[in-house]
Amino acid sequence: MGSTDAVAAVQVANLPSEMFSIIKTSGTIGPRLGCLRLAGRQVLETPHFLAITSRGVVPHITQDSFAGATGISGVPPDGSSPLRRFIALPEPTLLVLGARRTPPVFAPSANPNTNTSVSICTSVGFRPMKAADYAEGVERLQPDIVVGLGDIPYGRALGAKRIEKATDRNIEWLQSHVKARNDAKAPKGSRSKLFASLPPVSCANQQYYIDTLTQDVAKDVDGLAVYDMVSLEDLPEQLRHLPKLAFTEPSTPHEILRQISLGIDVLTIPFLTAATDAGIALDFTFPANSSEQEAQPKILGVDMWLEDHATSLQPLVDGCKCYACTNHHRAYVQHLLNAKEMLAWVLLQIHNHHTLDLFFAGIRQTLRNGSFEDNVERFAKVYETLLPEKTGQGPRVRGYQYKSEGPGEPKKNAAPFQTFDDKKEKLAESTPPSAEAGAAELEELGFAEKQT
Repeated sequence: MGSTDAVAAVQVANLPSEMFSIIKTSGTIGPRLGCLRLAGRQVLETPHFLAITSRGVVPHITQDSFAGATGISGVPPDGSSPLRRFIALPEPTLLVLGARRTPPVFAPSANPNTNTSVSICTSVGFRPMKAADYAEGVERLQPDIVVGLGDIPYGRALGAKRIEKATDRNIEWLQSHVKARNDAKAPKGSRSKLFASLPPVSCANQQYYIDTLTQDVAKDVDGLAVYDMVSLEDLPEQLRHLPKLAFTEPSTPHEILRQISLGIDVLTIPFLTAATDAGIALDFTFPANSSEQEAQPKILGVDMWLEDHATSLQPLVDGCKCYACTNHHRAYVQHLLNAKEMLAWVLLQIHNHHTLDLFFAGIRQTLRNGSFEDNVERFAKVYETLLPEKTGQGPRVRGYQYKSEGPGEPKKNAAPFQTFDDKKEKLAESTPPSAEAGAAELEELGFAEKQT
């Protein structure tokens, strides 16, 4: 442990016992250094990020690799204490449970939210889930943090009537959830922490809901789930002390820095796994470690599909100390990608999570020493604004990548094998052609081929 880490450890050890503590802040609206602690879980220094999971597992990473080769402190899985045992997730890991995946899935207009339910994507299509069933289910599962069910429109413009409808539903669902928790009379320390969902509009446009948060359920809400940064612009003072968990889909590290500068404490980062699937090894640090201004901005990632890496014995990123970079080289990873070996994406996922760990550690250090704003400006000058474009083929599409396009959509994964000579099979399975059948019909049945 270095001197900086030692100072941070001392600061965390001296914190009060409440769930979330703000160590240092630059003002009412701005970046802040904090600490999220729950009984029996690893202390999460903020700003930080949650690893996004699919069915309770970080894509490409098995649980032994999760524990031994990454520093992931928290995940939002599809379950909790019983599921923790089922998926063999390490006990110190913070678990967050919500109804909406990140990034979300666009629901068809034929499956709208109602006053009592939301539309969710399941293995058998879109189905309604009642708000009461959700509240009952999450309390039984007992995750560390529950994201309250919200009517959060996605993919459609929000008019005044739609915002009013969402506000009314959120008030009703949150009050019912809080009442159910209080009626259960479970010990305060054993209950999951409840984060209220903020619809993606300004607080002024959902004033009745904000009044409910600051008055009726103020003692029952432990944090806020944010879906759009516009919700923080006029957030009332009574709610600013709460931890803010963002489901805002930042697409670049620049966007992460912007959201942290507006007061976000914990983020979910979809581009991390998207880069892994694209065969890109993330390559950026904060603060930017360039000693002088580069002639050209640095790239944010290395595309392992490029032929230049076919014989390269360099690590994925020079100087990186992650498992992938200390044990393997670029040529090996590119060979794995070309062979479609699962290990390619395992190594990239380990490296990319390590890169984000160091990125957030650097953010927290600059917040401690007061140089965050200056380093954000420097980072914008040193690095390109966008991640590299995808050039290669990713792994087979999994559930976390699924995007509904409507009825009759084709299969997401092409068949890996095709019949060598399917014409004979077609002929054997087809009925005999009629005497009036033309050449085109005979060819379609596999009876003959038209000679040219």
